Amino acid sequence: MKKNIKIGKVVFGRKLVMIAGVCSIENENQVLKTASFLKQTCAKHDIPLIFKASFDKANRLSIKSYRGPGIKKGLEIISKVKKKLNLPALVDVHCVTQINEVKKVADIIQIPAFLSRQTDLIVEAAKTNLPINIKKGQFLSPYDMKYIAEKAVSTGNKKIILTERGTSFGYGNLVVDFRSILIMRKTGFPVVFDATHSVQLPGGGGGKTAGQREFVLPLAKAAVAVGVDGIFLEVHPRPEKAKSDSGSVLGFGQFKKIAEFLSTKI
Repeated sequence: MKKNIKIGKVVFGRKLVMIAGVCSIENENQVLKTASFLKQTCAKHDIPLIFKASFDKANRLSIKSYRGPGIKKGLEIISKVKKKLNLPALVDVHCVTQINEVKKVADIIQIPAFLSRQTDLIVEAAKTNLPINIKKGQFLSPYDMKYIAEKAVSTGNKKIILTERGTSFGYGNLVVDFRSILIMRKTGFPVVFDATHSVQLPGGGGGKTAGQREFVLPLAKAAVAVGVDGIFLEVHPRPEKAKSDSGSVLGFGQFKKIAEFLSTKI
């Protein structure tokens, strides 16, 4: 039986949920502008929204890649978004030492895909008793995710969400096997589809990740067709200027098209 997970007024497992926001925090204006747009657009289409933002992109390929403002400044900006726009926030963590600070701000703690087998990180995050979103590693089978979820459940926390974000397909490419959504739903936990990370081309930009954002909408449609509980999207006011994932993040116009489609499926 599928579990319903409540985050404020948003309930996973009841109707399709949108998790959307910025890939990496660049500055306060970028974050507030994006969050305001997302809230307005999702409200227009009656789509429940959870805002996401990352204060540190610790898994960048190159040492020269932009990572973010760091935990102190990043959490300050996320706190302002929550206060001004009354939105729940999803925040990712990369090490155990970040959890105590993040739990003061986040409504959902996210475990990044590259860290999805890090037992200590998952267990400590789950001990906060906040909902935990665990992204399936590009290297993991969807069947393995029940064991990953068990790590969090071992703490007594059953508020677990699992996210599909594509699987490594040779070098520099990802492929989405939509059977994985159905397989992970057998755990009883809500399953989200990360449509923007799933179109990445890892390392395809010469020391950075490239992407094919033109496939975001058709893949999102496919995920909805197989019964996903939520869609995860990263958005930027000017995608071509984004300091991370510029090849896959969506512009405002592209997000509107996806929101319009999803509103007919809720």
